[in-house]
Amino acid sequence: MNTKLRLILMNFLQFAVWGSYLVCIGNFLGRVGLGDYISWFYIAQGVVSIFMPAIVGMVADKYMQPQRVLGLSHLLAGGFMLGAAWLGYEATQLAAAGSVTSIGPIFTLYCLSVAFYMPTIALSNTVAFSILKSRGFDTVKDFPPIRVFGTVGFIASMWFVNFAGFGLGQAAQFTYMQLIVCGVLGLLLGAYSFTLPECPLDKSGANDGKSIVQRLGFDAFVLFQQRKMALFFIFSMLLGVSLQITNGYATPYINSFAASSRSWFAENPTLLVSVSQISEALCILLIPFFLKRFGIKIVMLMAMFAWVMRFGLFGTGSTDSFMGIAALFLSCIVYGVAFDFFNVSGALFVEQEAAAPMRAGAQGLFMLMTNGIGASVGTWIAGKIVNHYCTWNNGYLVAREGVAGGWQATWGIFAAYAFVVALMFAIVFKYKHNPQKA
Repeated sequence: MNTKLRLILMNFLQFAVWGSYLVCIGNFLGRVGLGDYISWFYIAQGVVSIFMPAIVGMVADKYMQPQRVLGLSHLLAGGFMLGAAWLGYEATQLAAAGSVTSIGPIFTLYCLSVAFYMPTIALSNTVAFSILKSRGFDTVKDFPPIRVFGTVGFIASMWFVNFAGFGLGQAAQFTYMQLIVCGVLGLLLGAYSFTLPECPLDKSGANDGKSIVQRLGFDAFVLFQQRKMALFFIFSMLLGVSLQITNGYATPYINSFAASSRSWFAENPTLLVSVSQISEALCILLIPFFLKRFGIKIVMLMAMFAWVMRFGLFGTGSTDSFMGIAALFLSCIVYGVAFDFFNVSGALFVEQEAAAPMRAGAQGLFMLMTNGIGASVGTWIAGKIVNHYCTWNNGYLVAREGVAGGWQATWGIFAAYAFVVALMFAIVFKYKHNPQKA
């Protein structure tokens, strides 16, 4: 198998592991009586993303070849996820008997799994770059077509757990089988990683002397001395609050309509949400044009107002009418703009504005503010809001009796928050775009 095909398979499996549970684990948790803890499972991803990539990156830089670290990380992540799946099976048996399992054991194994998985997202890029360079490929030209198969893998995995039932009477998106799919894929990728071409360790000494603080990107906090960069990072954190909300609650919301009506879309929420990932893959192609034409401020505002539409359309959508389904589809389509125009454009802006010695740290700081602090705090708050307005009833997250608003109020609050952040950003963030510089 040639080099590009091997890296395509690596990227496909890398994100297939994630796609098997990321948007549907809430459906399973709700059915075994753990629905009130959904936000915890997404907060865990944000917390481990703050420090684990730096720790694993240090090992891959100095002590063990990156492809071997990648393989070992996936083997550990897959093993811990299979352990969580076993506890998920036991939780299912208890739920059938009218009891609820303890959150502690399954959550602990899940946290250990994501702690070893999250660093592999960056590590798989490191492996791909190293292998491509060692074989004379142009990473700028040859990597993007390889990376897009990661998104394909994510979507394929979502579709698989949406339809595969494994004889349990329900699709994997509603059962512990999604965790088994994740674990098995992780073990496969872990074993496959050890067959990849060698990625030599950096013997130049370029990474020597870097402290854990520097590798975490904390030394880049010096950029807060620049008003423009300080405001950018602060608003990145504020907008990062929105990142994991729909990952955690979109499928339980869509599936909630199945409690009162038999709708195909309500029974296949993971498939419907996969439209978001398709849109994301396509919108990446639009970023260079919009950044050059309008600049980072307008592009970020587009992302912010896209988040307003994302939440607002969810609040008006349903699976009971053509217009309601259309609103859900439109919400998934605008997700591409909301996510890519923020995450990808933000990373490009940081790369352009930060001084060369500080760029790696600045990127780490951007990830810390958005996917670390912002996403974790946002998911925690979202969990409080959802649990206030909604409750689990026979496996469906429906409006809570005696509390006005239900899901519509929940999505309305999220939309209002995104709107306020966008308005503040438009007023406070001053940036003069130079098309020649872009």
